[in-house]
Amino acid sequence: MPVNTTLGVLLCVLWLAAAAVAHWCVLDPATGERRWREILVAGARAALQLTVVSFVIDWAVRSTPGLLTFVAVMLSVAAWTAGHRITTNRTWWYAVVPIAAGAGPVVASVVLTGLVPLRGIALIPVSGILIGGALTVTVMAGRRALDELASRKGEMEAAMALGFTEREARLEIARPAASEALLPGLDQTRTVGLVTLPGAFVGMLLAGASPLMAGAVQLFVLIALLAVQAVAVAVTIELVARRTMFRP
Repeated sequence: MPVNTTLGVLLCVLWLAAAAVAHWCVLDPATGERRWREILVAGARAALQLTVVSFVIDWAVRSTPGLLTFVAVMLSVAAWTAGHRITTNRTWWYAVVPIAAGAGPVVASVVLTGLVPLRGIALIPVSGILIGGALTVTVMAGRRALDELASRKGEMEAAMALGFTEREARLEIARPAASEALLPGLDQTRTVGLVTLPGAFVGMLLAGASPLMAGAVQLFVLIALLAVQAVAVAVTIELVARRTMFRP
């Protein structure tokens, strides 16, 4: 895809169109946020951040300290984003736990087994995919769990009256709803190659890899994401059940 004026104009048109649809169709949550405004801010941030990251990655791929620093920044930003989506109080920083618990072991395993070398050009994309996957399900699981607990408070109190501990009662209410965070990843894995060709597969092909090699890499990404997301959702539910993460 050429980087020229046509690309810039098309990006702006799509960006403004997304905001316009969200505004005219009133695609706003009950909490009062304005989704059209968030779309505009998100697009502007993405343009600025990708410009900066393009220069930072050039430094990170040349040194191990730079690589580790970059991965740590990715994890920190993911935790901040997820935490503030789930809760608005000081417990937001606990969001780092499910994200790190999900992505950390998988990243460590591919490095220790030699499948991915400790080089920025290889490790940064893999870490970004896994941390991003953990971020998505952590937000979905945390929000669904807390929403369910708020709307079914009477059922939780009834369970406690029957002898359940508070943690057990909260788990019974929150777990079924929060587990729905796994559905997008499951659907993507089930339909890969039939409905969509994911980014890793297409990127490998464009880089000159054989279709078989591209398929193997994409399969690893999908299976790794299933493991990362399952752990992230389980840890998020546990944090909510123990009231480690809560809303005012």
